[in-house]
Amino acid sequence: MAKGKVLLVLYEGGHHAKQESKLLGALENELGIRKFIEDNGYELVATHDKDPEPDSVVDKELEDAEIVITTPFFPAYITGTRIAEAKKLKMCITAGVGSDHVDLNAANARKITVTEVTGSNVVSVAEHVLMTMLVLVRNFVPAHEQAITGKWDIAGIAKQEYDLEDKIVSTVGAGRIGYRVLERLVAFNPKKLYYYDYQALPEAAIKKLNDLSLILNGRGDIVEKVDSLEEMVSVSDIVTINCPLHEKSKGLFNKELISKMKKGAYLVNTARGAICIEDDVADAVNSGHLAGYGGDVWYPQPAPHSHPWRHMKNPYGGGNAMTPHVSGTSLDAQARYAQGVKNILESYFTGKHDYRPQDVIVIDGDYATKAYGERKK
Repeated sequence: MAKGKVLLVLYEGGHHAKQESKLLGALENELGIRKFIEDNGYELVATHDKDPEPDSVVDKELEDAEIVITTPFFPAYITGTRIAEAKKLKMCITAGVGSDHVDLNAANARKITVTEVTGSNVVSVAEHVLMTMLVLVRNFVPAHEQAITGKWDIAGIAKQEYDLEDKIVSTVGAGRIGYRVLERLVAFNPKKLYYYDYQALPEAAIKKLNDLSLILNGRGDIVEKVDSLEEMVSVSDIVTINCPLHEKSKGLFNKELISKMKKGAYLVNTARGAICIEDDVADAVNSGHLAGYGGDVWYPQPAPHSHPWRHMKNPYGGGNAMTPHVSGTSLDAQARYAQGVKNILESYFTGKHDYRPQDVIVIDGDYATKAYGERKK
């Protein structure tokens, strides 16, 4: 008889998962942890059937699951209702980064531990942010559409095409991902790099960026912390969102804040879809106030076909650079978060519970982290 049940919720990879065994985040490859779980005496139930409550496989299996594992890319929303029904649940693991799909207050009330694999996606997401900026600024999407549909209208692309060099770029959030975005932007010789965060970056980190800019571009002191989000977005050519989703950041980019953004600016969001009000972003793109929005995150996920971000378009061309939450799930990132999940499970199975501090979101009925990742004393 199994010691307990582990419920694993992943997207279906289909023939892609058969072609590539490194696609560990797909249901067919099960993060590569089935044998490990079964060797430890636990039953593994893997499914993609997560919605809607209360008729899914997730709802049925959660009733006696001890551990549930899901990803931020194809999340099973572990709501308060589901937690109330999951009488044996002791741990929720995010295979990746970001546990906002779990009702953390309900988890605390039941003393359910919530963990994730912090740091597993930082390089992958930072690279995706830079790619999205270039796709938008260089008006790549409509240019590519011309190339594959037989058209040849250079003016139609060039009228909305710019260089990244000499632009003002800002980030909301300068943590693990936000800092790496700033670091990579230096090579493009920006005019200024602003960041908005609850705390300042270490002096050594700022010096590193400024010294690098001086060496590469002859520009020093390009990185600056700002205290007013409204002022920052009003002067920025590109704004990138790299902060967690929490009560204060939910709906942060609404009609009011977007109206303060520089006309013709670009907004990039690889953090969480709910940080932006979907209709307000779409209206700003469709009206031309925003030259473009590049988003890798949606709410809910998967997004419905009717989601306004699927159809928005700047009236001057381009404006839409959406992807289906793939920024943090490159094959390299999948290897990292699959190993991280295994490490968390090993700590749980052995009874040591010696998790990496940065991986713990809630434990023993309390939050292990505060907003923007501040560690509790």
